[in-house]
Amino acid sequence: MLNRIIWLIATSLIIMRGLYFSFKLKFIQFRFIKMFKSLFIKNKEKETIKPFESLMMVLAGRIGVGSIAGIAISIYYGGVGSIFWMWVSSLLATSLTFVETILGMLYQKKDTNSISKGGPSYYIKYGLSNKLLGNIYAFIIILTDIFGFISIQTNTITHSIQKIINIDSKIIGIILSILVIIIIIGGVKRIARFSSKMVPIMTLLYLFVCLIIIVINIDKLPHIFITIFKSAFEFKSISGGILGSMIIGIQRGIFSNEAGIGTGAIASAATKTTSKEEQLAQGYTQMLGVYITTFLICTSTALILLTTNISNLNINNLNGIELVQIAFTNHLGIIGNYFVFLIIFLFAFTTILSSYYNGESSLKYFIENPKKTLKILKIFTCISIVIGAVSNSNIIWNFIDIFVGILAIINIYALIKLKNDVINILNKK
Repeated sequence: MLNRIIWLIATSLIIMRGLYFSFKLKFIQFRFIKMFKSLFIKNKEKETIKPFESLMMVLAGRIGVGSIAGIAISIYYGGVGSIFWMWVSSLLATSLTFVETILGMLYQKKDTNSISKGGPSYYIKYGLSNKLLGNIYAFIIILTDIFGFISIQTNTITHSIQKIINIDSKIIGIILSILVIIIIIGGVKRIARFSSKMVPIMTLLYLFVCLIIIVINIDKLPHIFITIFKSAFEFKSISGGILGSMIIGIQRGIFSNEAGIGTGAIASAATKTTSKEEQLAQGYTQMLGVYITTFLICTSTALILLTTNISNLNINNLNGIELVQIAFTNHLGIIGNYFVFLIIFLFAFTTILSSYYNGESSLKYFIENPKKTLKILKIFTCISIVIGAVSNSNIIWNFIDIFVGILAIINIYALIKLKNDVINILNKK
């Protein structure tokens, strides 16, 4: 019930403010040429995280469990029409991504290692002069990313592995925690370098296999798209009809592309910008990330699922990945099962790294030089990985949904209050 109330408010804000910024910024989310050009703008700061690495780090967080298992859950509980609302909300929320990215650039700071840091906590504290709300946002980020996002990624990897081989969940969690600690012990630069190499490979691999399946089943696509549009406007009941479908679709869309909740601005703020051109380039680049996540990864996943009959399946402790593995196995045989495991491992692993970075950045918001505290955060990250491996999927999903909804409400409030900062940047370019 609490989940529904929070997301009813968050959904209203995302749609209304998404529309507001779309008109106010002259539908900036459709300037595709500028988005692609922004990828090649060189940053003058040699020691900073490169814009491409920043995009890959953000994509590492976006292209995770939400883009695959989350889409299966959206269709299973919200119906086929939820995909339509995912598209609509993502188109509108893309303008929010631009705004939060620019604000992240304007109010970024440097840590003790001269690495730039920023995000909603910073523009709330320094832009709104509201330290309390900035503190609340940063604290919720630590809770949500370290104990929510990381846990559900691990949970999904565990479910995927156990569909192939019978192995104890705790062992999977321990092995994953060792692999993660090897990367995160090197700090943000190692996370960025790793993400910049892995994200393009895993994204292209997944899209290539999806394209093959979609082409083979191309005769089913007209019926699938008609069903998506029809189902989006069914008024069977207040909870299970259009409202339920809309809320679940927006939930899963926001969880996958993170547009409107501000987490993308945390990673993008790791790139030091010295000019308005570079700031705008970051905004355009991060919008491109939303399109890659929602309209390529999420939509491809949805189409694969909808070419397979998953509506009559009854699965306890549903994570969502089980449905995806059933769909891919239906099309590719046993190879499909192994392929989904490989992809979900890569997607989830990079998301774990990205989520850890968000938690680390939020910790640095509270403590300027948190060397000892960072060690504790790394320990809690490993604990969260093991807990996620053995936990109930529904509990983790509910935990995440509640706090992501709260983050969206806080962030969108800040975006509205600071809208003139972004408008001024655009007008003075």
